[in-house]
Amino acid sequence: MSIFKKRKKERACVIGLDGVPYSMLVDLAGKGVMPATAGLLASGHLHRMRASLPEISAVSWTDFMTGTNSGTHGIFGFTDFKPGSYGLRFPNFGDLKAKTFWDTLESMGRKSVVINQPSTYPARRINGVLVSGFVALDMARAVQPLTYRAALDKMDYRIDIDTMKAREDTGFFWQELDRTTSGREKALDFFWAEEWDYFELVVTGTDRLHHFLWNSYEDTGSAHHMAFLDYYRRVDRIIAKASASFRKLTGGDEGFYLMSDHGFTGIVQEVYINAWLEREGYLAFATPSPKGLEDIAQKTTAFALDPNRIYLNLKGKFPSGSVEASEKKALLDEIAGKIERLEYEGRKVVRKVFRAEDVYSGPFVSQGPDLIVVGEYGFDMKGSVKKKEVFGRSNLQGMHTWDDAMFWSASKEGSDLAISDLAAIILKNFP
Repeated sequence: MSIFKKRKKERACVIGLDGVPYSMLVDLAGKGVMPATAGLLASGHLHRMRASLPEISAVSWTDFMTGTNSGTHGIFGFTDFKPGSYGLRFPNFGDLKAKTFWDTLESMGRKSVVINQPSTYPARRINGVLVSGFVALDMARAVQPLTYRAALDKMDYRIDIDTMKAREDTGFFWQELDRTTSGREKALDFFWAEEWDYFELVVTGTDRLHHFLWNSYEDTGSAHHMAFLDYYRRVDRIIAKASASFRKLTGGDEGFYLMSDHGFTGIVQEVYINAWLEREGYLAFATPSPKGLEDIAQKTTAFALDPNRIYLNLKGKFPSGSVEASEKKALLDEIAGKIERLEYEGRKVVRKVFRAEDVYSGPFVSQGPDLIVVGEYGFDMKGSVKKKEVFGRSNLQGMHTWDDAMFWSASKEGSDLAISDLAAIILKNFP
């Protein structure tokens, strides 16, 4: 029997648009670029939502799928320290210490189809289908059940674009963006016909477009402005197809959602936190050309990990720790107070410095950073150890923002949403 004839009422569908800000969605819907989305905005409620801290996909999507924060799920960034070391490792789905909401759905006997969810590599068995999003290194380990690998290969499904080459070659970028988006569209059609109670499709091309060509959105005279808008017209068609198909199954929009994992804005300057810490005397290296934090000098009291995580060099936590626990509060107050006053050409650079205890809760809080530095719009925090100047620019045009993510639902879901609230909202569809 066709899934369209089953008419189960208890369903939910999420279309994730990586890095799409609330403000942009309102703008493009209002200008007629996204008519299907405009219809949803008129009939339902668009929430301006806070992302994770740090405001990066590895953490935000993990907050989303677990309904918790890093202190509970254990993922603090794309990189983290090797135990007892200053060396770095790349946490993956196997490091997750909290269950996902589709694990909860499985315990209820419900099936899920999750396509291109970041931070789910290597894919693990779920009751349904999981296709990992970035950072996925091997399609053979990105699909569960693996029997779907052949279908994905047939549709030329790609996890992501070649981001390093795309940064240097705009023509290549547009080709890759088209190719990966075509794969998402084919996956939507193919997996929609599977049996499911929860369906999720994430589009990551939006994030890539913003990083590389944000100026083409803001500058109407840009050579790529129309191509930028055309991509959003394509995204709108994906939303239109998914929402119309969902209405066929359920008779309405309740249980259908749009979301992003963080916002975006243009870059004024990148801000290299380790260069600032070194300038202020908190960080020192044993070599003039450090390759990593393994090269710090023992007198170091603080250092940063990408993008905006500051750690104290605590005794007992790091192998060459120099900071006593009794010194921690005063040192954090001092660093936070100084960096909050940082300016660039008379402009305030730092919006807010968060303390770990104000951001995280759970058994793994002590494994995370001590401070998180959120920049003002336009000031993109970075954790490079190789930069010697506090301010600089790369060829990236767009940066993540913390407070301008979006969530659309048919009904209002509170007035102060964070991305970690969404799991509970979705689960309400399955009493």
